[in-house]
Amino acid sequence: MTDHRTGTREQWLEARLELLDAEKELTRRGDELARKRQDLPWVAIEKEYSFETDEGTASLADLFKGRSQLIVYHFMFGPDFTAGCPSCSAIADGFSGSVVHLVNHDVAFTAVSRAPLAALQDYKRRMGWSFPWASSFESDFNHDFHVTHTEREWQSGTVEYNFRTDDFRPSEESPGLIEMASGAGTDPVTFRKEGPGMSAFALEDGVVFHTYSAYGRGVDALWGMYAWLDRAPLGRNEPGAWWRRHDEYDGG
Repeated sequence: MTDHRTGTREQWLEARLELLDAEKELTRRGDELARKRQDLPWVAIEKEYSFETDEGTASLADLFKGRSQLIVYHFMFGPDFTAGCPSCSAIADGFSGSVVHLVNHDVAFTAVSRAPLAALQDYKRRMGWSFPWASSFESDFNHDFHVTHTEREWQSGTVEYNFRTDDFRPSEESPGLIEMASGAGTDPVTFRKEGPGMSAFALEDGVVFHTYSAYGRGVDALWGMYAWLDRAPLGRNEPGAWWRRHDEYDGG
């Protein structure tokens, strides 16, 4: 028998209606936050960035592909990785099918990583994804948007990430970090020099503007499986990094 609180259908409905009021308030608050995101000042991008794509070398403006808006997912896949970050891979499973809808609503989308294009293409085929994926291997793009950190930054203990400085040097070896790094075919220090995030851009009169970025748990809402788990009976129920790439589960 379950240890969870039980009750009658009438008691459930009463509690559910109370929860519904809170959910509606959260939805209204989310709408308000979305408006505030859209009201952020736009910052013109004056630096030239170069990317390698399936279609050849591209500028940041080229990534818009005729749309006026661009969303970039900063995918953790460094030059020394043998596979993409398992967490980013789970997030990509969630957004891969949404891209066709975005591009038909004037929003271009691409993932960007520092790994060479050939490595990204191989991994993309393995995962069965269809979204565009560009390599910023010889570009400052990842550094400038604070999702790649240099050895000097790492050793200084003042890495700029998620709009603050932090010390990313682990005080002790974390089993979770070791497992994640191993899953990407690298060591914890090399793995942690990359970070996840997303950035949004607008293109007007030939000028690219940076409009928004989010990092860390700021991309939580883009991790599709969590929206479902938050509505499951036991919620996220996480003992640690339980997720795997979709082809690594038993029977997957």
